[in-house]
Amino acid sequence: MTAIYRLNRMFAADGKCFDVAIDHGFFNEHGFLGGIEDMAAAVGTVVAAAPDAIQLTIGQARHLQAIRGPRKPALVLRADVANVYGKELPRTLFSHVVDDVVEHAVKLDAACLCINLFNIPGEPEVHAQCVRNITRTKPVAERCGMPLMIEPLVFRPNAEAGGYMVDGDPRKIGPLVRQAVELGADVIKADPTDDVSTYHEIVRLTSGVPLLVRGGGRVSDREILSRTAALMEQGVAGIVYGRNVIQHADPTAITRALMAVVHEGASVEEAASLLDQG
Repeated sequence: MTAIYRLNRMFAADGKCFDVAIDHGFFNEHGFLGGIEDMAAAVGTVVAAAPDAIQLTIGQARHLQAIRGPRKPALVLRADVANVYGKELPRTLFSHVVDDVVEHAVKLDAACLCINLFNIPGEPEVHAQCVRNITRTKPVAERCGMPLMIEPLVFRPNAEAGGYMVDGDPRKIGPLVRQAVELGADVIKADPTDDVSTYHEIVRLTSGVPLLVRGGGRVSDREILSRTAALMEQGVAGIVYGRNVIQHADPTAITRALMAVVHEGASVEEAASLLDQG
């Protein structure tokens, strides 16, 4: 039950959350570094826009937690590192949890841990590693009152869509989301389906566990606002966006626009007007 105390720092009074992911430097891909070359500046910019949470790694959490005051965003700490995101994959793939990651999370005053659950075509060993990572981390997290966000990701074949391209088939996303629930997730972070209007079917599979939807690759402002509004209408608890914030020309403005959609039910036009204001 103590995990809920930390989640109360991450989710607003309306039960919704916008988590800005700035943990991309963990994964050793040059393309992921756009917008976060200067992490102190990137974190400061996002903090100024006041999202509910910021997702960081053990090595970069200090930029958030060194900020004084009681109202900064909650820390979501990335628990694992993987090498599955490149256009050309290495000979051996892996997903490893940082040693003693729950202890790190407690020391860093994190509100939640985030850990992957991959489904990669032709790579069942990586899925097995993820399951093992979760089953070993969950009991320790439970004892320490540390919530666990599980991130189920269904990849498309790398030869077909190399470079971290997800499969939006609900018949694949749904079972993996449900497996995350069965493994004890306190929060789910999942991809949208190709047809967002069906996403309530994925929400139903979570059995009440709050579901946050990933943003994925960089898209236009209109597309990300429209998708977010549609997902909120489908009953999700919020969003976790990274590159659509940190690689935006105005990260502060897009964060505020998305916060309006998540927490105020703003329309796409209303949110877009916030972008025009800068």
